[in-house]
Amino acid sequence: QVQLVESGGGLVQSGGSLTLSCAASGGIFSAYAMAWYRQAPGKQRELVASITAGGSTNYADSMKGRFTISRDNAKNTVFLQMNSLKPEDTGVYYCNAAQRVGAVRADYWGQGTQVTVSS
Repeated sequence: QVQLVESGGGLVQSGGSLTLSCAASGGIFSAYAMAWYRQAPGKQRELVASITAGGSTNYADSMKGRFTISRDNAKNTVFLQMNSLKPEDTGVYYCNAAQRVGAVRADYWGQGTQVTVSS
């Protein structure tokens, strides 16, 4: 069982920056693919960025060039550096850990951290 705890959210002005952190415990962190999702009010949860166990990254189109996902396996932590923030980036940001064993995929979620971007 993996436990995930996000931190780093808050209120920031448009154009500002924030760095989110997600600390993992209870599993072999380096074996998990990690991702950040967000859910805006009234909208479905959407993928923001992901990073594989091997370090390959993927971003949603609207985040490319503004957001950077990284991981520190020694600290069991994944980060999301967010620059040039826009009001539409407002939402609850969730950390996700995923591992596939054969045909079975296990997903774990943090409790979320609120990001609010003011115009």
